[in-house]
Amino acid sequence: MPSLLRRPPQWPDIPAPVAERRQCEIAQLGRLRIDPYAWMKYVPASGTRELETLPEPLRRHLRAEMNYAAQMLRPLEPRARCFYERMMSRAPEVPVLPADAVEGWQYESAVSKMHGHRIFSRRRPGGESQHLLDEGVRAKGHAYYRATGHQASPDDRYFAWAEDIRGDDRHQIHVFDTETGRTHTVAVADAFGYGGFTFSPSSRHVFWIWRDAFSRPTRLYRTSVDGGEAELVFEENDPSLFMQVSRSAANGYVVLTLMGPDISEVHLFAADAETSPARIVRPRERGIRYEVNEWNGALLMLTNLGGAPDRQLLSLDPGDFGIREVLVPPRTGVPIVSVHPFERALLRVERERGIPRLVLRTPEGRETTIQFDEPAYSVELAPQQPYRAREVRLVHQSPATPRRWLDVNLDTGARTILGQEALPGFSSDDYVVERLHATAEDGETIPITVLSRRDAAGTAQPLLLTGYGAYGISYEPVFSLPATVLVDAGFRYAIAHVRGGSEKGWHWYQSGCREKKRNSMSDFVACARYLVDRGYARKNEVVSYGVSAGGLLVAGALNLSPTTWAGVIAQVPFVDMLNTMSDADHPLVPLLRPDWGDPLSDPRAYDHMAALSPYENVHPADYPPVLSTAGLKDDRVPYWEPAKWLANIRHHSTSCQPAILHLNPQSGHQESDDMNAEFTQAALFWAFACHCVGAIPESFSVERGERAPT
Repeated sequence: MPSLLRRPPQWPDIPAPVAERRQCEIAQLGRLRIDPYAWMKYVPASGTRELETLPEPLRRHLRAEMNYAAQMLRPLEPRARCFYERMMSRAPEVPVLPADAVEGWQYESAVSKMHGHRIFSRRRPGGESQHLLDEGVRAKGHAYYRATGHQASPDDRYFAWAEDIRGDDRHQIHVFDTETGRTHTVAVADAFGYGGFTFSPSSRHVFWIWRDAFSRPTRLYRTSVDGGEAELVFEENDPSLFMQVSRSAANGYVVLTLMGPDISEVHLFAADAETSPARIVRPRERGIRYEVNEWNGALLMLTNLGGAPDRQLLSLDPGDFGIREVLVPPRTGVPIVSVHPFERALLRVERERGIPRLVLRTPEGRETTIQFDEPAYSVELAPQQPYRAREVRLVHQSPATPRRWLDVNLDTGARTILGQEALPGFSSDDYVVERLHATAEDGETIPITVLSRRDAAGTAQPLLLTGYGAYGISYEPVFSLPATVLVDAGFRYAIAHVRGGSEKGWHWYQSGCREKKRNSMSDFVACARYLVDRGYARKNEVVSYGVSAGGLLVAGALNLSPTTWAGVIAQVPFVDMLNTMSDADHPLVPLLRPDWGDPLSDPRAYDHMAALSPYENVHPADYPPVLSTAGLKDDRVPYWEPAKWLANIRHHSTSCQPAILHLNPQSGHQESDDMNAEFTQAALFWAFACHCVGAIPESFSVERGERAPT
């Protein structure tokens, strides 16, 4: 079992920047609030944010924050370097998998250990291979690089991806022609990369979504794969609707989906008329959500229609969109997560008691269930699979098991393991995954996934507790290489599946929304206390970690119980809830009002946000050390949210613990998409967590020539 050297955490004696408090009064719905740090918010009239173009007082303050963070975190660099080196030494080797059962190209990607970016290629069953994209080459010369949406055209001639080189989530879309070797830029700027483009069934066009000045996806364009003028085919003026575009499974349609948390509308462009106007499957109606695909000569609708909160699956007539059959009826507590049609069988992913399973349904109606005998795991379909495949490829993983690929026969359900990521010096047998259940304040049962070293059984260890709990997004218990390195250093790693996600169905999501949002935060506190009471962690040695809306979770839990935490890591945290949701120009505010409420028109929503928002509810207390990150170009959670929050903590905290803002002037909501950036950030977080609990992994200290205190 790894041993830890114990040392009382000592931080450099460096004064933190003191942000000016200005008397900014905000009158809203007959209520008055004071926002002393409102001046930190800066939205440029045009273009993206740059440090050099900020107003002088703000630029001076943020530079002071960056300098303070550098000085406070400098003593952690040797420990962070040890974590980083261990992560790099464990970087996985992706196996070469057998070719698909269907003839044609098999698309693959692997992370290069030379530059940390992905390299995409393809090969035929006979062995012929072709290089498609080296992201490391594309990233050269750019301070920021992230690509997404990689996909092949239906005829396999073209390969496309969306590329962000500014950090502001505004993408270019590029198309590589495998016959000529040329790369065309289909969308020069302001495209939406996340589910925002697809090839047409004929492979002659790319349908892509454009973002407006508020960074909202609002227009659908169609452009020839060879470039040229973009043709506007649809425009949405309702800012509360999100847009995504895809191609149906059998290449029968281009599918434009407009959606919000409680509304949907699907437009279909038929393959034999892809330049003609689309048809609407079912007009938008508040409270009705649905998705559309195709299978077995019919359309599929996955929907909550008919009082099915966990959704049911319907077969529709492709002519008049009338309901033909209920393929899968609604079942309370068994949500249907997704549906994946293949010619031989329909595959659906559903969840029962928070655990995923897959169900194969043949055209004749025979069903086969596929699940794994593990307490917690994740399973998903590998991308780029042909509709006429005889077998479907799955990716299975757990917190202790790196990704492994399995082929499932669509006729029999038989499984064949094809290969698994190999990590040097790593063995899954060294770890234990448990699914535990804490009891919430109101008696609800909260699932917790815990990763420990097997040789640490029965001993209390420092704990890193993470969670999300928002938008109905389940926190999947996937394999995390950085998490295993932290566990090897003497920690436990746990995921609190709090309300606000959908691990236990629609009711679990709704129980962490709007006026019930406090449930997410109190659930998180309850999970921490449960793990301490059960001997999994020591009191005063629990560090919390949350990203984005998970940052709201950990910041809210910090206000509820400041002394529960030895430290808090908040990555681009959504913490200025009341002010952000009162900003009608924010890219996501109109869309997300069903999740949070509308404090501009609803006094009840205003009051519950005012009572919950982490920024407004910082109070005199012994706050622990806090490390928060921010991206200057972030439009989703702008830099001023964590900057204001930390300034308020410093103003109110009765402890002498630091509140550190780690600002990246080149990034947005996410760091660059490469292994080096991922491991560098994780290594800093783990070094901070170790320092907060006063623990140094003994193996690290030996390497650095340190001795335990006597």
